[in-house]
Formats: sequence, C-alpha cells, structure tokens
Amino acid sequence: MSATSWKETLRDGQVIPALPLMLQDDGTWSRRHQRAIVRYYRDAGCGGIAVGVHSTQFAIRDPQHNLYEPILRLVAEELDSTPSPIVRIAGICGRSEQAIAEATLASTIGYHAGLLSLTAWAESDENEILNHCQRVADVIPIIGFYLQPSVGGRVLSFSFWRRFCDIPNVVAIKVAPFNRYQTLDVVRAVALSGRDDVALYTGNDDNIIIDLLSHYQFDRRRVQIVGGLLGQWGVWTRAAVELLKEIKVARRGETLHASWLTRNVALTDANAVIFDAANQFAGCIPGIMEVLRRQGLAPSCRCLNPDEKLSAGQAEELDRITAAYPDLQDDDFVRENLTRWLAE
Repeated sequence: MSATSWKETLRDGQVIPALPLMLQDDGTWSRRHQRAIVRYYRDAGCGGIAVGVHSTQFAIRDPQHNLYEPILRLVAEELDSTPSPIVRIAGICGRSEQAIAEATLASTIGYHAGLLSLTAWAESDENEILNHCQRVADVIPIIGFYLQPSVGGRVLSFSFWRRFCDIPNVVAIKVAPFNRYQTLDVVRAVALSGRDDVALYTGNDDNIIIDLLSHYQFDRRRVQIVGGLLGQWGVWTRAAVELLKEIKVARRGETLHASWLTRNVALTDANAVIFDAANQFAGCIPGIMEVLRRQGLAPSCRCLNPDEKLSAGQAEELDRITAAYPDLQDDDFVRENLTRWLAE
C-alpha cells in the first residue's frame, strides 16, 4: 500500500483492533492462533491492526519473552499474503533510545506508522516529550497516544497537543484519557492547528459511540473523530465494523435518533465488564482473552504474567453481557470461518 493510500485509509476512519497475544495454557506463544486472529480481523473488514500495544502485552519486550519482533514479523507476513489495504501500526514504547530502535525495526519490517506510548515519560517536562516525539517521527510516521493516567498515562496540556500537531510526520492521534475534558483538549488542538491530515481516533472504550457520532467545532473549524483504535474492538470485531458503517451513515444526516444513546450505554456496559472497570482494569487483558477463548479464537486467557487473571466475578459478568447484548457479538461469523482461520 502506497504512502498516499494508507494515509487516506486512516483518514477515512477505520476499525483498528489492538492485537491480543495468543498464549497456550502453559504460557507458550501459539503462532497458529496468532495467525488466526489476524485473519479474523482481516475478514471482519478492519482497516488497520495495532501490534505490540497494551493488548499484546508490553512484557513481550522483556528479554525472557523476546516476542516483540517475532509478533511484528508474523503479522506483517500474514498481511503480505492478502491484497486487503490494512494499515499496519506498531506500538512504540520507552525512552528515546528504545523507542527509536522499535520505530526503526517496525519501519524496516513494513509497518506504516507507530503508536507512540509516553508512559516512560511520566515525570518529564512537556518540551522534553515533544523533542522525543519529533525524534521518533523522524524515523516513522507517528500516532499520538493520550492514555488515561489510571493505567500508566499522564495528563498532557492543550498546549502540548497543539504543539504536537506541528510535527509534520504526525498522521493521527488516539484519544484515550477516558475523560471528556482531556478528550476535548486534543480535538480542539487538532482543529486549531489547521491540519486536515491528522486523523482522530477514539481510544475511549467507555464512550465509543458518542465519540464517533459527535461533531466538534472550535472557532468555526469542524472536526470529527473518524474511527476507533481500541482494545474493545479486538473482540466481536465483525459487529464493530458494521457498527462503524452505521455511524458513518448516521453522522451524515441532519438528525440523530435517540436510540444511539441506548446503544452507547450497552457498549459501555459491555466494555466495563470486559475491561474490568470495577477493579481498576486489573482483568482487562484476561477479559479480552476470555471472550476470544469462548469463541475458539484464543487457546486460553493466559497472560505472560501468570498472576494476571480474570477478577472475582468477572466470568459471571461476561455471562451477563453476552446474554444481554447479542447485537454486539459476531459468534455466527466466527463459527462459520474458524476452521479456515486456524488452518496452517
């Protein structure tokens, strides 16, 4: 995919799931299931895949696991076998030396952009962080990432995001502070930057539909959150693709039906259970994996840290939302294709 086409794909608004890591019950990596999940996302109609991010588990970078490069390569090889125009996004972490090394690797393998985590800069001055972002952007186009402080992010000012938009190789921003005021800071910064080539993506898994339906206007400049780069969309992905299609149609209309508010509540309720909001997101990754395990896409809900498990009562809550919200699910689609996806 050319630079022009992948950037246009990104700006058009896509379902971009955060790729989960597929582990067997004994903690070993299942290449077979990792390929299957990529095929699932491709056939579901995703416009991009984010690899090496939170759902993939940051510990893949640890020397005892050393899975960052193998996973990036496996996904790239799988996508090379299909003509589908899927944007390839690599998670990039750490201080500048690590981040630049990861950006260089991702670019060499053929990834289009890097989702830049700033967790390692929690105590740093915003000017220092901006300098870091520029250095990484010199290596690969970057997607900014506003992560909620409760899971390792930090509060960043409107001024930071306004200046971030001045970095030429910024192609998008994932807005995920789980906070309406901070979300507006980013959206306003993009609007006032005057750039129309920076795509806004929601990462606010607690308010997905409202983020996507809302029109944002600042100083007569109107902008839109065009798609989602989401852990939530790593499950029930075919239904998410259909949902985004509906939203794109709805936001072109003159009015919005009140039923969208009800649907937003349903998706937020489901996400609260999957992400384990009741326990400060402790069971987030196991929750994602358990949904995929129940569908047959994952061999287990095991994490690299064996102590990271479903929280007490989370499995029962998953039963509840599965019964309550069949329209959010894609079990039939998975059932029809699972054997083919799992084929070597």
